[in-house]
Amino acid sequence: MIKSKIFLYVLWVIFIISCKPKPTEKTEEFSGNPLFEGWYADPEAIIYGDTYWIYPTYSDKFHRQVFMDCFSSPDLVNWTKHERIIDTAEVAWADSAMWAPGVIEKKGKYFLFFAANDVHEGEVGGIGVAVADRPQGPFKDLLGKPLIQDIVNGAQPIDQFIFKDRDGSFLMYYGGWGKCNVVKLNEDFTGLEPFDDGEYYREVTPESYVEGPFMFIRDDKYYFMWSEGGWTGPNYKVAYAISDNPFGPFERIGVVLEQDPEVATGAGHHSVLHVPKTDQYYIVYHRRPLGETDGNHRVTCIDKMEFDENGLILPVKITFEGVQANPLD
Repeated sequence: MIKSKIFLYVLWVIFIISCKPKPTEKTEEFSGNPLFEGWYADPEAIIYGDTYWIYPTYSDKFHRQVFMDCFSSPDLVNWTKHERIIDTAEVAWADSAMWAPGVIEKKGKYFLFFAANDVHEGEVGGIGVAVADRPQGPFKDLLGKPLIQDIVNGAQPIDQFIFKDRDGSFLMYYGGWGKCNVVKLNEDFTGLEPFDDGEYYREVTPESYVEGPFMFIRDDKYYFMWSEGGWTGPNYKVAYAISDNPFGPFERIGVVLEQDPEVATGAGHHSVLHVPKTDQYYIVYHRRPLGETDGNHRVTCIDKMEFDENGLILPVKITFEGVQANPLD
């Protein structure tokens, strides 16, 4: 009788142990796509110190795009929203939309370049610049007028990207309507400086260019990227070229970012994040959720961007998972 009870007790203990939840391996934390809630497009991503920042367009009907928010993260996964870092109340000459921010830090000041108003010949609008003491603003209009208003070489003054070259100079690539210019910014970003030939504007339009230029350097090569197609449609995409200098020529190599009918459409108007002292690159872009038909309804996403052994950019796979957490040390 006692042996039977002991046997039953042992069986009971074995049963309890077998039912105890087994420890599982910790899964890597992913950002998920979209990165944060809300309709946001044209994301400009940058690293300031030990923090990732994204400055997007508030994506709505044109007359409602009158302010900008930005987002910060220590690891690409957890994002903090900073509301209304600038609006049209601060920019007196902007009477309608503000969009496509471009950002850069210089000498402890944070600069935000933006497009405002749908400017045509003779109208007030174009590319403006604002400044702040902190990455999250608030930003104040630096000039009280557009930095660039005129239509030069057929390029609409929008979609500016600020690029610090290896010699310390700051170039600005910009342009819509299928044309792209590059200009050189002066010391305090209040105006332009001429190039060595005395000209202020150089056209650098590559094949199939529409808008949204971006530039970065890798292995001493200049990677120039841009958006193609119509921004309201499903076939919006990103292509690129490689050159030995920042003025080209930029011969189109191919498309690196586009829609996936199983994930999202209209993937474009991007920027690139490079983690310092690594070969880790991310592409930050907007896309339109499946089934969404409103052209203004776009969300900001991130995915890995990788290269082959020849330095060519591999086609980006757009995902729902996003990227793994990557704190900046």
